[in-house]
Amino acid sequence: MRRQLYQVQRAMRARREAALKRGVIAVLDIGTSKVACLVLQFVPDDASGSGDRPTLRQGAFRVIGAANTRSRGVAFGEIASMEECERAIRTAIQGAQRMANLRVDHVIVSFAGGRPRSYGLSGETEVRHGAVAERDIGHVLAACEVPDYGHDFEAIHALPVNFCLDGRTGLSDPRGQIGSTLSVDMHLLTINAAALRNVLHCIRRCDLELAGVTVGAYASGLASLIEDEQELGAACIDIGAGSTGISVFVRRQMIYADSVRMGGAHVTSDIAQGLQITPQEAERLKTMHGGLVATGLDDRDMIDLPAALGGWEQERRQVSRSELIGVMRPRVEEILEEVRERLDAAGFEYLPSQRIVLTGGSAQIPGLETVAARILGRQCRVGKPLRVRGLPRSATGSAFATAVGLALHVSHPQDECWDFEVPADRQGARRVTRALRWFKENW
Repeated sequence: MRRQLYQVQRAMRARREAALKRGVIAVLDIGTSKVACLVLQFVPDDASGSGDRPTLRQGAFRVIGAANTRSRGVAFGEIASMEECERAIRTAIQGAQRMANLRVDHVIVSFAGGRPRSYGLSGETEVRHGAVAERDIGHVLAACEVPDYGHDFEAIHALPVNFCLDGRTGLSDPRGQIGSTLSVDMHLLTINAAALRNVLHCIRRCDLELAGVTVGAYASGLASLIEDEQELGAACIDIGAGSTGISVFVRRQMIYADSVRMGGAHVTSDIAQGLQITPQEAERLKTMHGGLVATGLDDRDMIDLPAALGGWEQERRQVSRSELIGVMRPRVEEILEEVRERLDAAGFEYLPSQRIVLTGGSAQIPGLETVAARILGRQCRVGKPLRVRGLPRSATGSAFATAVGLALHVSHPQDECWDFEVPADRQGARRVTRALRWFKENW
């Protein structure tokens, strides 16, 4: 049973390790407005490696290929048209391969939709031989009671976030330490099964080998939060086009993730409807003249609009920047109020630090920090992804936080439940079989 339980997830891990040994892997961010691909070249640290798993230093990679294209067939961060999404993925992959001058077969994918849900699990076991070993980690993870999260959702992450050994808590890796009683707190993240299967099927149609899949909010947090924020407690709010991802980190571990099914595309739609212009013109206005905080000067700052019906004979219209801000602000406030509800429900106020970092393409709207600080009631900043070697200047903005976070995740992966030998004779292990059912069905 144990082999059946983990064979497919471990096959994905094996693909990742094989790609790292060859030194090249691609990461793919499937968003509502764009599909971004980075080709990474790794430098394994053989001197410090043990066994046949290469050890990677943080930053032990460089970007050798990068490309992005307009996303098609994606709505709310989920695939709405398989053929159009496949064409967009192929375009991004081929562009990155041309820049890297090589072909990639293995890809790690993130996407923003799927209605993620977080569960906190706990388990306890006795240490059998004095010092904590890999088998003890497997036993304590198997002791976690997996909730019944329904047939419409599947587990995508199972992250042990805190270990406790004989009352000593806050341990990130207890292996090798002496003790008698080991307990664990684990974060289980589930996602809509249909949305996930569509992503997996689309990757297969593109003739690519899947080496991992993650939620976009997790990757964005890895890229945008500095070490102190991840350690003391912070939330990353990734405002994309079709959805807004939320991830909360403490002690350098993700402990909560969620999403709001609204984003920058909804702001664009409001502009188009409110000013009676095309979506393309609305996006241009939002990018060039948009904002959220009006001043006296904005009443006199006039913006030219195309004719309502597009006719050449009609006079061009004008609106003030204050009017444009008046159209944009209600939707952004609605998104942030939804985010506040999610953070309150997650118990965000109990963290030692409560910094909030805004990222994503729509985080670049002027005045967002001011509005977010007022609605969320906490200090906010707009975060850009951490710098990585070889990243083109065009991909250093907050819109590429998820893609950069995927690269950091590959270079420094966190252990998950299925990275350990979980005994099949334990009740917890039997209940986890449902958590990995979709792997057996799809791969």
